[in-house]
Amino acid sequence: MKWQNSLKDYQLYLKIERGLSKNSIDNYSLDVKKLMGYLEEHHISESPISIKKETIQQFIYETAKTVNTRSQSRLISGLRSFFSYLVFEDYIASNPLDLIESPKIGRKLPDTLSEEEIDKLINAIDLSKPEGERNRAMLETLYGCGLRVSELINLKISDLFFDEGFIKVTGKGNKQRFVPIINITQKYINIYRSDIRNHLAIKNGFEDTLFLNRRGKQLTRAMVFTIIKQLAEKIGLKKSISPHTFRHSFATHLLQNNADLRSIQLMLGHESITTTEIYVHLDKSHLAKVVEKYHPRK
Repeated sequence: MKWQNSLKDYQLYLKIERGLSKNSIDNYSLDVKKLMGYLEEHHISESPISIKKETIQQFIYETAKTVNTRSQSRLISGLRSFFSYLVFEDYIASNPLDLIESPKIGRKLPDTLSEEEIDKLINAIDLSKPEGERNRAMLETLYGCGLRVSELINLKISDLFFDEGFIKVTGKGNKQRFVPIINITQKYINIYRSDIRNHLAIKNGFEDTLFLNRRGKQLTRAMVFTIIKQLAEKIGLKKSISPHTFRHSFATHLLQNNADLRSIQLMLGHESITTTEIYVHLDKSHLAKVVEKYHPRK
């Protein structure tokens, strides 16, 4: 079995069997490609079926010299998934990664923005430019609905149910959920649609896409990152932020205002409540105040 063939089969498995997004498939594939590159560089002719555990260990050891523990752990996890697939398909009897431990990493708490910082970022948008109204609507949607950047750029007009107060969001693995949308966010989306989007020359295939670039096509993830980075520089914000920071802030501010964790989980589209629990660790001071205020033995 050749590496390229096994990688293509693995990618198909991730797409069809596991329903992963293109971004997730690319990330898993990259881990395997790194191993393939190492084997080629060192003239090692072991196939996916015949590769020795010692070869993989040496590859991980060499890689660990140049990456942090989080990246190393991610690499091991990605390779373990690939070889688990080969076991699943009966190409190999056991996973050579089973006895290789991932390095212990601390739980990384997400960066968040205060309500004041979010207001400053949005107020820094130049509304005299056509893209200004679009950018304000996008940031309000990111923060108001807690979306991932991929969910934002793929949002459709047909996903907007403003009369009911919801939007339909397509998340990881094409899983769909309904998220409440507040009036202020609806207002800015409607302004963008009526004043800007309706006057664009929209390209074929993007008629239903909500947020468009000046050429009438779907925005890229990179463009959203750039817009946010430029706004942060404009107001002199020292934090390193991204579209995901708005999602983290959405969840943290809800928790601070006494929203329950299960509701936050549903709105974020987390598979497991343990993923959402990171916001509990982030906001220990608020939880201490809740206990102090409401516990019967206060």
